[in-house]
Parts: sequence; C-alpha cells; structure tokens
Amino acid sequence: MIRLIAFLLAASTAAGQPDISARARKLHQDAFVFDGHIHMINRQFYHGGDIGERVADGQVDLPRAKEGGIDAMFFSLFVSEDYYPQRYETKQVMRLMDLALTQLEKNRATIEIARTASDIERINKAGKMAAVLDLEGGFDLDGDLGVLRILYRLGLRSAQLPAHNWTNNFADSCCAPPKWHGLNDHGRAVIREMNRLGMVINISHASDETISQAIDASTDPIVATHHGLRSVNNIPRNMPDELVKKLASKGGVIGFQIGSDFHKPAAFEWARQHAGKPFWDTSAIAARKTTLTIEEVDRKVAPQFPMVGKQMPDSVRITPDEWVGVVDRAIQLVGEDHVSLGSDFDGGPTLPVGMRDIRDLALITDAMLRRGYSETRIRKFLGGNLLRVFRQVTEKKRS
Repeated sequence: MIRLIAFLLAASTAAGQPDISARARKLHQDAFVFDGHIHMINRQFYHGGDIGERVADGQVDLPRAKEGGIDAMFFSLFVSEDYYPQRYETKQVMRLMDLALTQLEKNRATIEIARTASDIERINKAGKMAAVLDLEGGFDLDGDLGVLRILYRLGLRSAQLPAHNWTNNFADSCCAPPKWHGLNDHGRAVIREMNRLGMVINISHASDETISQAIDASTDPIVATHHGLRSVNNIPRNMPDELVKKLASKGGVIGFQIGSDFHKPAAFEWARQHAGKPFWDTSAIAARKTTLTIEEVDRKVAPQFPMVGKQMPDSVRITPDEWVGVVDRAIQLVGEDHVSLGSDFDGGPTLPVGMRDIRDLALITDAMLRRGYSETRIRKFLGGNLLRVFRQVTEKKRS
C-alpha cells in the first residue's frame, strides 16, 4: 500500500510538472539560489508535523525546497498582528524560535542554521541547505534591545524593523496609522544595535518615511526582503522608485515577492474585492475589545496557515514573463546588483500562472532567459546579490 501511494504521488507530481527548458533547469540547479523570504515554521507551530515531511498542501517543505533548487533561505518566523493587542508578541517570538531550532536540529542532515555568509558556503559544500533565521513582525513593540540581543544569541540574523502591518513604538508601518513619521530616537537606536550586532535590517512592510530614514541611519546596506514596485502597482506595500534608488545607492537590495497581488493591479483588485479589504488591513484586530489568552489567539490564527493566497483565475494571475518584467523595471532603475528573490512562499502569495509551489522556481529562470538575460545577471538575482549584502552585514569587524 505504501509503495502504491508513493507511485501515485510521483505520477501526480510528474503530470502537473510545468514545461521548463532544459537550459533553464540546468542553470537553476547549478546556480546558488538564496530566497530572502520563506515561511517555514508557522504551519508546524499551529498544525504539527515536520518541515522535513513532504505535504500535499501549501507551497513549501524541505523536500520541495530541495527540488526547487534552494541552497539558502531566510527561514522566516511570522508573528501575526493578533498577538499584539495583548502584548504577547515577544512570547510568540520565543515560542517560534524554540520550534525552529528544534526542527532544524531534527533535520540537520538536510538543513543547518547559518549565522554568516561563510556558514552558508560551508553548509552548501556539505550538501545541505542553509537557514538564516529571520523574523517577520515585532520582536517587541517597544524595541527592547535586551530582547534583540537574546534573539541574536539564539541565532536570529534578520529582523523586520516595523511590526508587519502594525505600527510599533519606534517605527511606522506601511499599512497602519503613523505615529512617528518614520522613526523616533529609539528606532534609530534599534538600527545602531542591529548594525553593531551584524543583523540584517529588513524594511519590508515599513512606511516610506521609515524606509528613507532607516537607509540614512544604517551604516550597513538594508534589505527589503519581499517587496514590489509602486510604479507598477500603486499600493502602500510596494516601494516608490525614488526609494528603490536610495536603497541601491547605499548598497541595499530589493527582493521581489512571488505573488500576483503585488505586481499586477488587476490581480490585486480581484483579491481585494473577494476578500472585502486589502490584504494588509488589520483594523479589525486593532478594534477587538475582548481580551484573549495566548492559547485563544493561537486557535484564532491557526486556520490562516499555510497561507497560500486566493485561487484566482489564470486570466487575472501574473505570468512568469510578466513577473520578470517587473524585476526588469527595477534593473533599469538601479542595475542588476540590487535585485533579488524574496518569494514569500506560504506567506500568502497567489503564484504566477503554471507555478505549483517552490518546486517550480525555475519557471522564473526560464522567463529570464527568454528575456535575454545573461547567466551572470540571473545568478546575481537568484542569490549572489543577497549573499553579498549578507556577508557585508554579518562578517564585518564588530566594535
């Protein structure tokens, strides 16, 4: 029976496999692929299971990541806004960190935590994927530097400056009423400490003022791990061209989220109409009056995971070639050294037409080849640019 199930699963997988050129498959497998934003632990936190087990739903697990050519990833832990009103955010970070470290240890034959760029290279040489622990959401709404240092000691190497789509007490979000018009003095102290420690500052979900001021304040390059261009889709989660240029001028990188909603206005509008609100709207959480225990919050949040986006018709979804067209606009703005992959698998994207999940990342490589990109440019986008910034941040001499 087990062999029959395995055979049927393999047959089903082969039947759904997209048409990707042999050249693209080879280039993608040979390239260093470093995805700047993958949700890897939340579904296990809420529903159990193991990141090393292949599952039938969602967009990512370790077996499928390997098939997708992933060599390294920002292994992202997501603290949703539901934990903020009762000030459970730091406890939730610690719970997710505990599970992430446990799961990584359990799967150490396949994946290993990386704290520096040299760690990534060592881990890849051993035939494993590298996991850079990354936090999406608030580590502490007050920005307690002691909490930040504890997380660094546990292995966290990247953290979001805003608290996702919620304004914290030191940095404004893109998608909540502003408090500080960017950063306050403590927000700049958080940046100084992250620079000193050697942590990547992630400004995805930050307001325009926060992004601009963070670029000014940081002595290291800054990364927008999963973003889009406002000149393509005019929504606050995307970055205006002038800020993309400013980010690049200080050596930073903008990572492109894989979903349709970010990069195609028709897809965003379709999703907004079917959801009744924009995907970033957390006003209902902010208005909630009932005090919940953390276990009650867990039960409320659990059905969201894995987050796979709306099932849009193909006529609305973005195609791989259209998606690469958005990346191409950024390259025309700032050059090929400042763009990267930040898929957001299992974080809510409605994938491009023909893409089942992370296994089919080579569809992007194929679209880049069709656009006439050199292999050098493609390799930079797939991982070289992000590795360069990660090395600069994590391996400089510390004070």
